[in-house]
Amino acid sequence: MKSTVEANDLAAQFEQNRLRLRAVAYRMLGSQTEADDVIQEAWLRLNRAGSAEVDNLGGWLTTVVARVCLDVLRSRKLRREDPLDSDDLLEAGADADTNAADQEMQLADSIGPALLLVLETLAPSERIAFVLHDLFAVSFDEIAGIVGKSPAAARQLASRARRRVQGTDAMPDAGRARQREIVAAFLAASRAGDFQALLSMLDPDVVLRSDPFATKLGATAQALGADAVARTVSGRAHAARLALLDGLAGAIWSQNGKPRVAFVFTVVDGKITAIELRADPARLAGLDVVVLET
Repeated sequence: MKSTVEANDLAAQFEQNRLRLRAVAYRMLGSQTEADDVIQEAWLRLNRAGSAEVDNLGGWLTTVVARVCLDVLRSRKLRREDPLDSDDLLEAGADADTNAADQEMQLADSIGPALLLVLETLAPSERIAFVLHDLFAVSFDEIAGIVGKSPAAARQLASRARRRVQGTDAMPDAGRARQREIVAAFLAASRAGDFQALLSMLDPDVVLRSDPFATKLGATAQALGADAVARTVSGRAHAARLALLDGLAGAIWSQNGKPRVAFVFTVVDGKITAIELRADPARLAGLDVVVLET
């Protein structure tokens, strides 16, 4: 039986992760009511398990939330329910305007009903893979364990979902050009230390993550939210160069002409929603890199 101190510490750790977990659940389910139910279930599971054996509490909780959401989505498909409730979205928007202290209620505004409607057309595994990777920069290795497939299959799920979200089999040239403009502006603002410019380009719930290889090179392991990410990158990126990574705008840092770190950007509705720093040699070797600036 947990002591009062242990229980309070566990609750405090959970609260530190609540906002992000709710963002994940809401984007997966499109319903704040269901998202709240999922977060409650995650808390119950953590309370039963305790945190002593959990190396990465945030990652563990994200996995739990994703698995519960996957069960909910699969159950919906079986019942053929329509999960998107316009009244729920309107109510969420009203709460965001009237209760500034409860900022997580602004999730409806940050993702938008249009994207939610598109997400509803995806298969459950596709939606999980897309939301976790493209919106929250979770690796395909982690996603694979959640959806019960190989990392390569998880990547394919996210790719199919991305094409559906974009409404075409390939990103239009205009979309690629816009992403290139945004990434180039981001790099310029980072080098100049222009904090406000960085904030203007970042989604409020943007996530920056570095793989273990990038972390060993001195990169920040994780930063959550526009303010934290802007502070992390402000005044940096001097050595990073604008590049095409598998055809999409990103950045690359090289040493002696050899790529060492790839900066992979996810851009949704003109805002950067995720930045992933990859330094794993195996993953870098699989990237098609075209450097655009010297």
